[in-house]
Amino acid sequence: MKRDTGQNREITRHWRPATRAVRGGTWRSEQGETSEALFLSSGFSYDDAATPAARFAGEAEGMTYSRLQNPTVAMLEERIALMEGAEACRAQASGMAAMTTALLCQLSAGDHIVAARAAFGSCRWLVDHLCPRFGIEVSVIDARNNAAWEAAIRKNTKVFFFETPANPTMDIVDLGFVCELAREHGITTVVDNAFATPVLQRPMEWGADVVAYSATKMMDGQGRVLAGAVCASHEFINDKLLPFQRNTGPNLSPFNAWVVLKGLETLDLRIRRQSESAVKLGRMMERRVARMLHPGLPSHPQHNLALRQMEACGPIFSFEVEGGRPQAHALLDALELIDISNNIGDSRSLMCHPASTTHHSVGPEAREAMGVSEGMLRLNVGLEDIADLAEDIDGALRAVGL
Repeated sequence: MKRDTGQNREITRHWRPATRAVRGGTWRSEQGETSEALFLSSGFSYDDAATPAARFAGEAEGMTYSRLQNPTVAMLEERIALMEGAEACRAQASGMAAMTTALLCQLSAGDHIVAARAAFGSCRWLVDHLCPRFGIEVSVIDARNNAAWEAAIRKNTKVFFFETPANPTMDIVDLGFVCELAREHGITTVVDNAFATPVLQRPMEWGADVVAYSATKMMDGQGRVLAGAVCASHEFINDKLLPFQRNTGPNLSPFNAWVVLKGLETLDLRIRRQSESAVKLGRMMERRVARMLHPGLPSHPQHNLALRQMEACGPIFSFEVEGGRPQAHALLDALELIDISNNIGDSRSLMCHPASTTHHSVGPEAREAMGVSEGMLRLNVGLEDIADLAEDIDGALRAVGL
């Protein structure tokens, strides 16, 4: 395959993010296709025996096996790295594969993680259950409190792990402070940036070492495929992550990579439009619900920090109703346009009850500690007409007496 100008860093470093999302990391075959080619092949053949020997020895570039590299997947990896401002990226089979790989590739028994209390349910399962099973110590803190990060550091602390904004409480972590603190103590920061994407927030610009994604969400953006990605330095990717991934196999399929490549082309347009709609809906709902959790609104306690770190606050926010689970479920049942779904990042508007879905597995005590109440609902604002969404939410609120 012939590398397009998207592979020339001297050219692409001058491109702005929206251009990189469309043209970055493009390779072309001898056919000269404009849309990225889809390579549905598990293996590759060679002209002579010396070629694979050189490739496996790292002495020559080229494909060897799709668990190690694939042209379509490689294009996605280079494009995400360009968008993130990272030296390298490795795609993963799902968002949780990305989180698991980013942690376990660098941790051993006896190491210590400091993790944010507010997090996606499966991320909490990683730090609450999986890591301790392998002798990895964990401290879970209120990530909004800068002093809590410093107080949790031990001699064996190796990783700070958090997401910002957090799912579903919309907690914001002070990226500049936490990343600088980690650097001072030789700790690696792993940031889940799925809610913002590199369009709205680039944690590496604030000093983050590793940025992980569920590309299933906004990067695909249309609820079609599972995908994940981990961005970091060449050293981290090649020396720590790649040996783990090569031998454990959480690889992304070429077809899913191709779908996400198509999603990235419209990511900038979609997420900005959805962010605008989310702010409008949040304002409309704010006086009618018990509590609004939207970092794009001045009522959010970390509103100023969110605006400092993010270009916009994304399409997702949460809110609470006073009537607990019964009223929350009744509101969901009253929706006519918005789907009841635990996914996010879709072009369709989706709403769910985190306590009974995404965070059910963490248990009631952990949910209470992180602020996931029985009356909380999470809304992913899609691309529908804002007036139609407002009418649907208004009708559901009225149906439950709000």
